[in-house]
Amino acid sequence: MKEVDLMKIKMTDKLKMQKYSILILSLLITVACGNNGDLSDAYGNFEATATTVSSEANGRLLFIDIEEGEKLSAGSLIGLVDTTQLHLQRKLLQASIGTLPKKLRNTIADISVLENKKNNLTRERDRVKRLVEKKAATTKQLDDLNGSVDVVEKQIEALRSQTNTSNRAILAEKEPLLAQVDVVNEQIRKSYIKNPIDGTVLTKLAEAHEMVRLSSPLYRIGQLDTMTIRFYVDAVQLQGLNTGQQVQVLIDKGEDDFTELEGTISWISSQAEFTPKTIQTKEDRVNLVYAIKARVPNDNGLIKIGMPAEVNFNNEEEN
Repeated sequence: MKEVDLMKIKMTDKLKMQKYSILILSLLITVACGNNGDLSDAYGNFEATATTVSSEANGRLLFIDIEEGEKLSAGSLIGLVDTTQLHLQRKLLQASIGTLPKKLRNTIADISVLENKKNNLTRERDRVKRLVEKKAATTKQLDDLNGSVDVVEKQIEALRSQTNTSNRAILAEKEPLLAQVDVVNEQIRKSYIKNPIDGTVLTKLAEAHEMVRLSSPLYRIGQLDTMTIRFYVDAVQLQGLNTGQQVQVLIDKGEDDFTELEGTISWISSQAEFTPKTIQTKEDRVNLVYAIKARVPNDNGLIKIGMPAEVNFNNEEEN
């Protein structure tokens, strides 16, 4: 074989070896990069404590002054349900209370007539008594007059008793009416929609002029100043974690960088569960894990609901 052909063969073999070397090096770099991307101890998504505010009254929603993304303070008036019918109902109850004194039974005149009759009979009895002493009248006449005086006294007593009973029954109607007024007042108060907590409006669920009923959802509000990240750990990782412990939370910053935040473990599940399929490999899905929540301050507003993040339990960098 010619020397030139041998040199060509050697050059070809050398190029092949270089290509194989480059390919193996590329594979090693790819594997190394894949391993370096899996440095965090856990992964999860951010949640927020959300509250659904519902109507406490029935009627037309006259106005609801909120917008999604708006920050609201606790106790601020943001809406009103029509209270026209309630005001009319209260006015009717107050009118009923006002008529009660006019229903009271006044028997002063009737008692006065009976008192005059009693006085006349008493005078007549005294006159007959003197005549009986002088033998000018019979004892029967005196007994009849005494009986008549007793009858009139009993009539006066019965009239007074009946009047008191009747008036007490009329006055007793006042307390239930006042209680009904209190109920209507409470319904009117609940028609004024006041925001219950400090937070940010997440979703607006009702518009002005719509008809709402008791428990109709009006809007959802969340406390975004502090967010919660939920992540999962295995039994080995769980042994080194406690509530109140500080953890490092990483969120994406651009394509290749992270923003480091500090979180505090606030809750650790007391029972194991199967690994969520969406965040683990097929091999890891059969493992039992424990859910953990950590609270992370969101003062700068970087954290959004549902945002993914990575969690490290040791903030010190490993060499």
